[in-house]
This record gives sequence, C-alpha cells and structure tokens, in this order.
Amino acid sequence: MTKKELSQVYFLKREIRQLEQRIKELETAAMLCTSKITGVPNGTGINDKIGNYAAQIADLKSLLALNLRKCVYEFNRLDKFIQSVDDSEMRTILTLRYLQGFSWQKVARSMGNLGDGSTERKKHNRFLKLS
Repeated sequence: MTKKELSQVYFLKREIRQLEQRIKELETAAMLCTSKITGVPNGTGINDKIGNYAAQIADLKSLLALNLRKCVYEFNRLDKFIQSVDDSEMRTILTLRYLQGFSWQKVARSMGNLGDGSTERKKHNRFLKLS
C-alpha cells in the first residue's frame, strides 16, 4: 500500500469536515434570509434565495453522504491492511498515523518516546519501501 492510499481516510475526513461546515453556513444564511412581502412586484426576474440555498444544501448533503460512505470503505480497507502487518510496533505506528490521524510527534509520544517522531517516520518509510 502506498502513502497516498494510506492517507485517503485523513483527506476524506478533512473533506467531510469542510462539507459539514459549508452546509452549516448555508443553513444559517437561509435562516437569515427574509422575503420582502409588499403586495407589489418589484423586479423583472425571479429571485428565490431560500430556494437556491435549499438546492445547494441538498447537493452538498448528497456529496457528504457519498464521502461518508467512501470514508467507511477506505477506513475498513486500511484497517484490514494494518491488521495484516506482522510487526506489532508497525501496526501501532500505522494505526496512530493513518486511522487516528496523529502527527508524527504525537505518534512518538503515544508510543512513549519524547522525540519529534522522526524515528517512527523513518521506520514507517522503511516499512513502506520494503513492502
């Protein structure tokens, strides 16, 4: 498995957070949007801001659902790969880095090392090069 394949869960989670934030922003904007009711039309075009927000929200929610399904699939695929690794230390490194999303420094600290994570990163890189 390549670094790019291993990183898919991280980037999918990031995309999901961005989509959720955008949906919240659109929902807030839609709630703050008020219609002007005067009884007299005051324009030549139809402007339905709430309808536009609703359409955008629906599109983003379907994209969010798709990304959530992809994330579950990739997480399971990655977990199966990690569980197939014979070396317990390497399984821990891979789990912390790719499933938990830890920085290299946090990986090192979680493993009881006070360094910057360069040792764990080097072990990880050697492992990927050899596999």
